[in-house]
Amino acid sequence: MTASVSRWREPSILPGFGLALGITVTALSLIVLIPLAALFIKAASAGPADIWAVATSPRTLAALKLSFFGAFFAATVNAVFGLILAWVLVRYDFPGRRLIDAAVDLPFALPTAVAGIALAAIYAPNGWVGSLLAPYDIKVAYTPLGVMVALIFIGLPFVVRTIQPVLEELPADIEEAAALLGASRWRTVFTVLLPPVLPALLTGFVLAFARAVGEYGSVIFIAGNVPMVSEIAPLLIVIRLEQFDYAGAAVVATIMLLLSFSLILLVNLIQASARRRFGDV
Repeated sequence: MTASVSRWREPSILPGFGLALGITVTALSLIVLIPLAALFIKAASAGPADIWAVATSPRTLAALKLSFFGAFFAATVNAVFGLILAWVLVRYDFPGRRLIDAAVDLPFALPTAVAGIALAAIYAPNGWVGSLLAPYDIKVAYTPLGVMVALIFIGLPFVVRTIQPVLEELPADIEEAAALLGASRWRTVFTVLLPPVLPALLTGFVLAFARAVGEYGSVIFIAGNVPMVSEIAPLLIVIRLEQFDYAGAAVVATIMLLLSFSLILLVNLIQASARRRFGDV
C-alpha cells in the first residue's frame, strides 16, 4: 500500500499534467458528459408514470429486444469469422490477399444508407442471393434476419482490425513448438494461440456490439421496419421525434444507454480478467 501511494506522489517526467488533465476533463464533459446529462434530464421530465409506460410498452420492448439480441448475435458471429479472417490474412500469403485486406474496410468507407440499399437489393426475394434462398422459403430482406445481416456487415471490420495487430506480433515459433511436442491442431489453437488473442478478441466483440446497437442507416432499408417484428430501437426513437414526443424518445434512448453501458462494462470486466490471467501480448 505504501509503495503504491509513493508511486502516485512521484512527480512525472513529463510536465503539464494538470493542464492536460483539465483539457481532457473539459473536452470529455463538453462532448460526452453534458449531452448525456441533458438526455437524462429530458427523460426525467416525462414523469415516473410516463417513463414506465414508455419503457414497458410492447412496441418498445420488442424494438429493444431486436436491437440488443441482434447486436449480440452479430458481434458473436463477427468474433468467430473475424478471428478466422484475421488469421488467414496474417498467417498466409496468397493471390488476392491485399484485395481482401482492403475489402475488410469497405463498411467503414461506405455510407450506411448505401450499404443498406445494397444489402436490401441483394437479399430481396428477387435479388442475387434472395432469389437463391427463395425456393427454400428463406426470407432475409424485410425480416429480423435482414437486420442481423446488416449488423454483421457493419461490425466485421472492428473485430478483424483489432485482432490483426496482435496476431502479427504473435511469433509462429510457438505453433511449431506445440506441434513438435505432439499437440494436435485444435489443442494448439485453444491452449497456445487463443489465450493471448482473447483480450483483443473481446475488445473487437465490444466494439462490434456497440456499433451494432446504435446502427440505423444500414438497417432501416433491409429491415422492413414492421412494428413488433423488424423495428429497431433507433428507428423507434426517430419515430417519436417525428411525432414531437421528445421526452418519450429520450426515455427509449436512456434505456438503450443504460443497457449498453451495463453490457459493455460486463465484457470489459471479463476482458480485464483475461488480461490479468494471460498477460498482454
